Amino acid sequence: MGHNSKAKEYWKKNLQYLAILLGIWFLVSYGFGILLKDELDTIQLGGFKLGFWFAQQGSIYVFVILIFIYVRLMNRLDKKHGFDE
Repeated sequence: MGHNSKAKEYWKKNLQYLAILLGIWFLVSYGFGILLKDELDTIQLGGFKLGFWFAQQGSIYVFVILIFIYVRLMNRLDKKHGFDE
């Protein structure tokens, strides 16, 4: 496998990870915080309505968790393709 095809495979996988993780973040922030807010507000979390919690804090927590997941995935991908140092 040549270096160029290896790099293309690497970036294809990287973009796939980004699309999936940003899709999850979009679902949580826009979907849970705005579109599904009324349905989620029927559930309580620590004394707060769940839709309100996602709009105020939940999407931020999920975003931070997704950053750590992305770092872990990219570290594995780097090792797989020999780009780690």
